[in-house]
Amino acid sequence: MKILNDVKLYRRRFIPNEKILLHDKIIRIDNEVIITKWKTFRPKTNFSSGHSCVYIDEGFKVSKLFDDNNNFVSFYCDIINVKINHNEYIVEDLLIDVTINKNNVRVLDLDELADALDKNLITTNMAKDALRKANRLLSIIYNGNFKKFINF
Repeated sequence: MKILNDVKLYRRRFIPNEKILLHDKIIRIDNEVIITKWKTFRPKTNFSSGHSCVYIDEGFKVSKLFDDNNNFVSFYCDIINVKINHNEYIVEDLLIDVTINKNNVRVLDLDELADALDKNLITTNMAKDALRKANRLLSIIYNGNFKKFINF
């Protein structure tokens, strides 16, 4: 396990094109997962904080979203890739998102994936990787196996 004070955790997005040093509280970080707690840095109407677990080998991040009273709101999943360089972790957002609440499962931002390809912000291989990871996550959800990814 890494010494948490020495770790730098970044979020890399392609739309908009940015790399941001995160100030999340890192709970655990190892070769399999990165678990954090955080507050939103831009105001949101339906949630204000969250707990996230990056499943490095699976290629997705699961976030539990909470409102101002710390009530659970929903799950938000990002399709990701993680690059590790010593104590620097870069979580690349591969644009496809999946939301899960008590009523439905929604896939979001497929248009952003297409836009990123059109603008050469990502490679064809990155897009294929994102689609395969999204398909795997959706299979996990639809087959009733998502519960094993929410106990963090």
